[in-house]
Amino acid sequence: MRVLFTVSNWPGHWHAMVPLGWALQAAGHQVRVACTPCQAGPVTHAGLMPVPLLEAMDMTVRGRLHNYRKATVGTWPFATLPPHPLTGEPLASLDEFDMETWSAQNRDWALGVVDRSADAAVDFARQWRPDLVVHDLMSLEGPLVGGALKIPALLYLWGPCGPQDPVPGAPPGASFVPMDPAGVFERHGAGPMDADVYTHVLDPSPASVRPPLTAERIPVRHVPYNGPGAIPLRQPPREDGRPRVCVVWGTSVSGVHGPASFAVPRIVEALAQTDAEVLLTLTGDDRARVESGPPLPPHVRLLERTPLSLLLPECDLVIHHGGAGCTMTGLAAGIPQLAIHAGSDQEVIADRVAAAHAARSLVNADTDAAAVHEAVTRLLGDPAHLAAARRLRQEMESLPTPADLVPVLSALTR
Repeated sequence: MRVLFTVSNWPGHWHAMVPLGWALQAAGHQVRVACTPCQAGPVTHAGLMPVPLLEAMDMTVRGRLHNYRKATVGTWPFATLPPHPLTGEPLASLDEFDMETWSAQNRDWALGVVDRSADAAVDFARQWRPDLVVHDLMSLEGPLVGGALKIPALLYLWGPCGPQDPVPGAPPGASFVPMDPAGVFERHGAGPMDADVYTHVLDPSPASVRPPLTAERIPVRHVPYNGPGAIPLRQPPREDGRPRVCVVWGTSVSGVHGPASFAVPRIVEALAQTDAEVLLTLTGDDRARVESGPPLPPHVRLLERTPLSLLLPECDLVIHHGGAGCTMTGLAAGIPQLAIHAGSDQEVIADRVAAAHAARSLVNADTDAAAVHEAVTRLLGDPAHLAAARRLRQEMESLPTPADLVPVLSALTR
């Protein structure tokens, strides 16, 4: 069997799919991953074979454009303005960027990106002749190839957020389903592009936090993969009698939402008032920002880059930005979570896990150190949260593994 994965240009969108790629390859099937050139390295590091033929707008720029629109209509939640959509620099005034002019000048370019990427994906698929397509929610090319070649295309969710979920704060009817502004589905004979295009959905969510779906749901156990990394030669020793809290912050949050969204100083201030041992894991500009700031409190350790799946099983709580990768790894570890989100799918995911009592969900723009301290105190002090987290872990462990699904997917191609 030949299986084509198509992935969008942000690793967090497709990391959940990697263990299925391993399982298919281990069973003797051929796997190729259609991606943008910037994802070729991460796909290779994951042990899969990239086909870097897709194009896409930079995800950070795309997110900043969305935030600028929110600011113009009065739904931007932070006190400071969002960053400049193109440069990422702080805006002193919304007049520093002309969205209408930029959109008019770049419309043909944006449509060309969609056109070229769609054509490249379909052309490669016709040449390679896959039996099956697996894609993430942001990948337009996955369902397009499935429709054009009349083969099964399966949506793989990155967490408890799906195509039927409305986008928080967006106009009624807005969803996480990618749009087809260039009409590539019609041009390739794939029918209309809407939520009904998804007929089979691979869902790694525990039963208690599943998103609503109209498609056939295929449950699959989430096997954490947070990118490449080595086991530290010296694991940080556990301090007796202290709860251990892991703080991890998404590298995209500050770039998309600006410095006001960097909640780590608020989190560290809150945890300094507790008896907790804190493991702080940051990368890139976020790490540099902390290293150049005031000294960290005595019980806060800034770690080198370490896959989250190696840290969380030894922790009592994880604090993060609500991203799917952090959330799903926390669920697999069976520990309570505090999600300080800035909206979009992160809000959906955080609220869904909080509704199952395994997490607390806070709005980044409204959260100060006192709110973090209160949430941490409740999550560590109330055993109901740990019990709920362990229940969700048991639900997750009861789902079929990616290896178990290989014959199921093979049967879809007959």
